[in-house]
Amino acid sequence: MALVAAIANDILTWMHGGAAPSALTGGTKLAINTAVGTDSAAGTEVATGGGYTAGTGGRITLSWGAAASKTQATNAVASVTNYPRAETVTSVDIFEAGGSFRRIEFGSLTASKTMAAGDTLSFASGAITSALA
Repeated sequence: MALVAAIANDILTWMHGGAAPSALTGGTKLAINTAVGTDSAAGTEVATGGGYTAGTGGRITLSWGAAASKTQATNAVASVTNYPRAETVTSVDIFEAGGSFRRIEFGSLTASKTMAAGDTLSFASGAITSALA
């Protein structure tokens, strides 16, 4: 996972004596994508359908374990049952779950996943990891 530039800049500003970053509200949510995003633009999110709701009102709620050794991993399965359509999932974005719904991180899957309508897409506990180098 990589930090979005705006979030990274907020953290660096705070680390070097500037204003503290705005706190995230409502936890974090995972958006699943059919095209990989960039540092400044989100990936192409899967459209709402089946068991997935796109956008700020939906996505997959994430639960995180304790941070250690400059990393933090999810501590519960994150999944979508009844996948909406046949397509290939290539990447994910992590968003703030409330407030301004800021995009925080983005990253490609280790291997793209070809989905069929009705499939279940699951990320095992610990499979989604954030790290600071």
